[in-house]
Amino acid sequence: MPHPTPIRFGIMTAPMQVHYHDVLRVWREADDIPEIAHAWLFDHLMPIGGDPDGPAYEGWTLLSALAARTRRLRLGLLVTSNRFRPPAMLAKIATTVDIVSGGRLDFGIGAGSRPGHPAARREYTAHGLPYHDFAHSVQSLAEACTVIRRLWTEDAPFDFHGEHVRLTGAYGNPKPVQRPYPPIVIGGRSSALLRVVAEHADVWNVPGGGDIGDVAARSALLDRYCVEIGRDPASITRSIHLPVRYDRPEETRAAIGAATAAGFGHVILGLTPPYPAGVAHWITDELITPSR
Repeated sequence: MPHPTPIRFGIMTAPMQVHYHDVLRVWREADDIPEIAHAWLFDHLMPIGGDPDGPAYEGWTLLSALAARTRRLRLGLLVTSNRFRPPAMLAKIATTVDIVSGGRLDFGIGAGSRPGHPAARREYTAHGLPYHDFAHSVQSLAEACTVIRRLWTEDAPFDFHGEHVRLTGAYGNPKPVQRPYPPIVIGGRSSALLRVVAEHADVWNVPGGGDIGDVAARSALLDRYCVEIGRDPASITRSIHLPVRYDRPEETRAAIGAATAAGFGHVILGLTPPYPAGVAHWITDELITPSR
């Protein structure tokens, strides 16, 4: 699927095993580089790599702080776990960040980690959060997207009685800066989740770094689901997260080339801590500029 628009590059700084000032340094450096269009955090409450008892920052709180210290970057979480926060609360949090940022939020959301990921699973028991099966999480994600969009757009209180989400007198005030609402980015790759993407997403994000053939096949499946519900597949931007190897930039450049050839025009470069000095300039010179 050829892309009619230029590739938009971003960075992702997982807020674990780092200090706040490390992340802030990279984001403020990136904010001054026009070639870097967007920046992302993840949404985990405990580390999923490195020292399991190391530091990990809460994503939305940190995102709001970074929104206040940057001026240009689009920003978001890659992606919010819908399991962590009730959707009406999440809509309020996201609205606050959109206002703080002056309308720069890309609202990332997903079903949450699968049960087979023990490093992520422990977050739930450690924080007293319920953990349902994956079918439940995908169904509740669809209801959450519906509720959040209504809270962002409707001018009167409403009730919602879904299978997983139940609200009485729900109302969002203030509204986000972006109208009708911030772009919705849904992350994941399962076929069940792709049906939610087809219905609700403006951007679909998929983890990369593996078999680009499988990623392309998932994109083709999303096309089919869009057609089934009467939606233009081209209305959903295809986004991919690619890990960066500082010592092997040629591998990342090759991955970027394969992803863009497969129709992914929104590329997020995952940076591993510790972040080298001038890392945003380095990825611009070594990865972004050669890939344009």
